[in-house]
Amino acid sequence: SEKLYTASPGLVNGLQARTFGVWTLLSSVIRCLCAIDIHNRTLYYITLFTFFLALVHFLSEVLIYHTAALTIGVMAPLMVASFSILGMLIGLQYLEVEALSQNKKKN
Repeated sequence: SEKLYTASPGLVNGLQARTFGVWTLLSSVIRCLCAIDIHNRTLYYITLFTFFLALVHFLSEVLIYHTAALTIGVMAPLMVASFSILGMLIGLQYLEVEALSQNKKKN
């Protein structure tokens, strides 16, 4: 939290930092599970949603609440979330094509 919320560090307390840590851990578990079972469409969408949440969270802290400044500590998660969303949206097309081809093989 000390590297992220540099614009207003007084607004961030230990509880918020721990909650953010647990949220980060939960997101990473979801993302690892998606990497293991990439063909699970529901898990894929949940993983994609975690990246949208991260992007919205960091953008809102910078642009709306002004608790974070555009430092490397904030830019890194913004870039990871943005590129991951883009990659997952592109990958979603391949999952849909693969699902269609598997349905045709079954019929």
